[in-house]
Amino acid sequence: MVRPENVEVFEFPTSTMWFDENGILCSVGKKVPQQTVEQAKKTMEELRKIAGGKKICLLSDSTDSTPPSKEIRDYAAEVIPEIAKAIAIISRSAVGKMVANLFFSLKKQPYPVKMFSDETEAKEWLKQYL
Repeated sequence: MVRPENVEVFEFPTSTMWFDENGILCSVGKKVPQQTVEQAKKTMEELRKIAGGKKICLLSDSTDSTPPSKEIRDYAAEVIPEIAKAIAIISRSAVGKMVANLFFSLKKQPYPVKMFSDETEAKEWLKQYL
């Protein structure tokens, strides 16, 4: 995903995020060491602030994401439903697809989740949940 000009950018230890013109929160994972649960909690607090108390649609590019630990997956499974209406995941790597599939297959989420290889298709799918 390419970040557009003139948008507010939110930098986190494991990703860079911004809202697109439709209000979809776009997230691009970084190639960094695995985060701690404490870092994940800080990031989630910031996400809650960014979302302004509303549920949001998230488009996540997990191509370069580091596989999360079981503790991080368990924590995310608890808290992401508080802010997510729907999540579309893009990955151009086998590891990124594995990370996403592992997370979402281990525990059924109370929001729609779908994998894509194309950003345009992912955004079109998310628009139905805006």
